[in-house]
Amino acid sequence: MKRDMDLIRELLLKFEESDEARLGKTKLASDELDKKKTEFHLELMEEQGLLDRLVHVLSPTGTSIDYGYRPTSLGYDFLDSVRDPEIWRKTKAGALASGGFTLSLIADLAKGYLRKQIAEKTGIEL
Repeated sequence: MKRDMDLIRELLLKFEESDEARLGKTKLASDELDKKKTEFHLELMEEQGLLDRLVHVLSPTGTSIDYGYRPTSLGYDFLDSVRDPEIWRKTKAGALASGGFTLSLIADLAKGYLRKQIAEKTGIEL
């Protein structure tokens, strides 16, 4: 399965929009194929430190009954850098033009565009 950067951004936006402290894949996906793709991306996001997995153990044997995810501070930082649709569009175009990218490079590129936007609007170079 290919990594979908749009889905990673979309999932972080869904977390932020929710009033719940955690969300599971069933609240983030609509059908079975979408659930598999969503779960794959949630695990990638967890590996990169964008999400924490929350496990609730209900039985005395330690069987996990319910789990969900919540964004980490790093996840919110990533979201803050890619939230603006125009910055996201430029970031994706820049990454595609380079021929390859990692999650951290996407974040750095988005932060660069964000810094440029702040400088244009405030006159302050960061």
